[in-house]
Amino acid sequence: MEMLLKVKNLNVKFGEEEVIKNLSFEVKRGEFLIVLGPNGAGKTTLFKAILGLIPSEGEIIWQDKIPKIGYLPERLSQDKFKNLTITIKEFFRFKESSDEKIFTILREVGLMPDEVLNKNPGDLSSGQFQRLLIAWSLISEPEILFFDEPATGIDVGGEETIYSLLGKFWKEKNLTILLITHDLDIIYKYATNVLCLSKKGFCCFGPAREVLTPKVLEKIYGTGIKFYEHKH
Repeated sequence: MEMLLKVKNLNVKFGEEEVIKNLSFEVKRGEFLIVLGPNGAGKTTLFKAILGLIPSEGEIIWQDKIPKIGYLPERLSQDKFKNLTITIKEFFRFKESSDEKIFTILREVGLMPDEVLNKNPGDLSSGQFQRLLIAWSLISEPEILFFDEPATGIDVGGEETIYSLLGKFWKEKNLTILLITHDLDIIYKYATNVLCLSKKGFCCFGPAREVLTPKVLEKIYGTGIKFYEHKH
């Protein structure tokens, strides 16, 4: 696979606090990279730095040209939508998409257009809302997707459905996906590589079965992590 993104000696500071220090890794086209680490380790900051949303030092190198990017930030609030007089159909209009494309992508994520298009996004269930956001991020046909904990606030059954959807689209649409999650089962199921961050900095990068040892997990999360070896 060809290299799509190279991050070289990335540094991000907030005041005097070094959130990311000398971080380097590569993402190949078609990869499913999972970023792992505790709260405060700099995972969301990393995404924002790569996307140019916050200042950083170091090199962020895209192959040839910057690809079309989809980004689903962490914890987009349904409550904020409830304060807006907007329907789901109007929400998708911001993407300048045809009705046909809207209907198609909603069906692909398991939402029935006739049932949801005239609703406010805030009136959906938490699982439906996350499906809606995935559809929103996919409708512009991006080449690379950044997902920041897309299953936050969803029950375990719903989480599995959301991740299954992402795995399905990754394969069917030949996407490159960068995903932040705490779920080790998802990592072993989908990740081509894993990037591990701790509050003390970079920990590991590589295939999950090679780099996620009990020692590394303890370094990331501290003591008390239960480790179950996953077989192929």
